[in-house]
Amino acid sequence: MAAATKGFITILTGIYSFQDCIHFLAAVRKFHQEPIIILIDRIPKFLYPLLKVYKNVILKPAPPNENTVLASREAKLSLYASSEFDKTIYLDSDICLLTNLNDVFDYLDEDDFLLTEDVQPKIVKATNLLRGKQEEIISEVLPTLQSIGLPLQEDSIQYNGGFIAFRKTETTEKFFGEFRRFFEIVKNNQDKLLLKDQGAFAAAIASVKPKIKILPPNYNYLSKWQEAYKIDGEIKVLHCTYPYRPQYAKNITRSLYTRIFDRLAQVFLPNQITNPWRTK
Repeated sequence: MAAATKGFITILTGIYSFQDCIHFLAAVRKFHQEPIIILIDRIPKFLYPLLKVYKNVILKPAPPNENTVLASREAKLSLYASSEFDKTIYLDSDICLLTNLNDVFDYLDEDDFLLTEDVQPKIVKATNLLRGKQEEIISEVLPTLQSIGLPLQEDSIQYNGGFIAFRKTETTEKFFGEFRRFFEIVKNNQDKLLLKDQGAFAAAIASVKPKIKILPPNYNYLSKWQEAYKIDGEIKVLHCTYPYRPQYAKNITRSLYTRIFDRLAQVFLPNQITNPWRTK
């Protein structure tokens, strides 16, 4: 029996995340040699060779959109179709591996999905999905999501989509079909909702009920929210954009190539912290 193929996917839609993606590739290559697919949009082609410096990197077009945040959301909906592997680990491009993820690939022998919960895991408190002042809309979260057709309940969980590991099965294919359907509902209700995918993702989980394994925050540690975590053991995946990354994480990806790139980036790349699409 042939060994299961495995690999990584990330998304790069827009020049603001280019530096993050370079360091993402460096971090993965520090610990893994599996193929890395980048779903890419609105990046000048003369910059492609800077990504291909790392071996076994595959560039695929992401669904094009002037709004790079929407392009990123659409790309996430296409992860199943875009993956060439039996086992896939998707990571946001502003993630830095601090160790290998061989155990994640092993877990996929048994489970359809491996996920991490959001810092605020309860859908009923997910004010981050709705428009309006958070302190005023908390009682409206679940009724609003249900009113537009998302099959969510009081015990539904919000997952952080920066880390998604899945295997190719009929169940996961069905999940991504439902994920797309529910995200279209989110897009069609922008008067009420922000352009985020967590609600649609949770709705697809509730609808399809795949076999999932919830991993601790060690696998998707957002340093911005470090006070909200209770961490047991080593942090494996640091979710933090490069300019804010602690030095120990920057050291993971430090090389002659990244040092030269970072110097040049100050000249030819825009400041990613001021990305105007983050406010859309």
